[in-house]
Amino acid sequence: MYETTDMLILVGTLLALVFGGIHIAVALGLTSMLGLYLLTQDPQAMLSFASNTAYEALRDYIFAVIPLFLLMGEFLSKCGAASDLFALINRSTRRIPGRLGVATVLSNAVFAFITGVSIAAAAAFSKIAYPEMKRHGYERKFALGCIAGSACLGMLIPPSVLMIVWGVLTEMAIGKLFIAGIIPGLVVVLLYIGYILWVARTQPYRVGEGVDLPEAQRLARAEIDAAPETDLRTILWSTVGILALVVVVLGGIWFGFFTPTEGAGVGATLALLLAIARGMKPREMVQAIISVGRTSAPLLLLLVTAQLYSRVLSMTGVTGMAKDFFVDSGMSPYAVLALMILIWFVLGALIDSISIILLTVPVFAPVAVAMGFDPVAFAIIGILAIETGLLTPPFGILVFTVKAALPDEPGLKNGEIFRGALPYWMCLLAAILVIVAVPEAATWLPNLGTALPPK
Repeated sequence: MYETTDMLILVGTLLALVFGGIHIAVALGLTSMLGLYLLTQDPQAMLSFASNTAYEALRDYIFAVIPLFLLMGEFLSKCGAASDLFALINRSTRRIPGRLGVATVLSNAVFAFITGVSIAAAAAFSKIAYPEMKRHGYERKFALGCIAGSACLGMLIPPSVLMIVWGVLTEMAIGKLFIAGIIPGLVVVLLYIGYILWVARTQPYRVGEGVDLPEAQRLARAEIDAAPETDLRTILWSTVGILALVVVVLGGIWFGFFTPTEGAGVGATLALLLAIARGMKPREMVQAIISVGRTSAPLLLLLVTAQLYSRVLSMTGVTGMAKDFFVDSGMSPYAVLALMILIWFVLGALIDSISIILLTVPVFAPVAVAMGFDPVAFAIIGILAIETGLLTPPFGILVFTVKAALPDEPGLKNGEIFRGALPYWMCLLAAILVIVAVPEAATWLPNLGTALPPK
């Protein structure tokens, strides 16, 4: 067992490397090797343990989940399915105040079921939804904040990469985490829509109501509203295909017809067929596969080093020491939870979401279970809290993604998007409070799935 000094050296080295600008995978690997050396004092044993951990991690069947789900989302995003989805929902919400904002949120919610990442949604809807909002006279800050905020849904609604990483680190059932995210995701959607409707009612000028538009914008708006119904019939089939894909994949996982990895494979295959039916060319398929490879390869390396780091923490007693400290501190479970959430908020302003999970979850998850929190509900609370970092300055990767997707927008600053996204950050905080107060919102569906009769 480690002495306290050695534990502090281990944790301090990791934090120093991360905040010193070293890539998180390298930092985790170096810290793990240091921990193994301090534990064994034998370089050969250190290398043997590290190589065995890497081998076991890479041959794990569950690691195929990430590239397969990313491939499913990439096929559908590149074939124009996101544009069809937004067009259909936009037409279906014509009588709702602030309908373009509502359509953006709903489209992101459906699109989240097939992407697993938020960056893709932020980039796609910046190019799809923002031009429509601009033509209809929406306030720019409000429009871009809506796009950045609603893109967060990709990290909460399954299949979420954050859920996969969390499940691998804690050895929780990934399928159970997927199902647990559905109701909290819908809670966030309702909070977002509620805010948009409130703005549309109290400040209608922000959604283009009562604003004198230039003649060109008025003509474009009238032309869009009067578009022929044949367009609707054309995009309907694409959207039905997306919804059917979501039902097949998540329904199959929930009812136990296949594992998350098998579901990801089925989803990727069906997405490819749908993309081909939408006219996707071989060159675009190759580009999608290469894009997924570039995204998933670093993630898999992160997971390998994270598993090594998690094992080292367990072997050296860091996890046990943290658990004993909080249990014996006399703090209430909710005070401990609030402290964890505060740490997640602070880290969200400094580093990316996956890095936050890799750094904190190996320590926080055992502490939360020891304090009496349901591990599934705690996972959803953690993912929601970590998600806020996507909108938190100065890191706020979704804000930078939205800005990068609109290079021709004159005078656009990151601060404007951050201010527009602030209400959505507050909605995520409200959703955290809902799950803390009613953990059944996260646990009911997974428990219902386990209660279903076997096939």
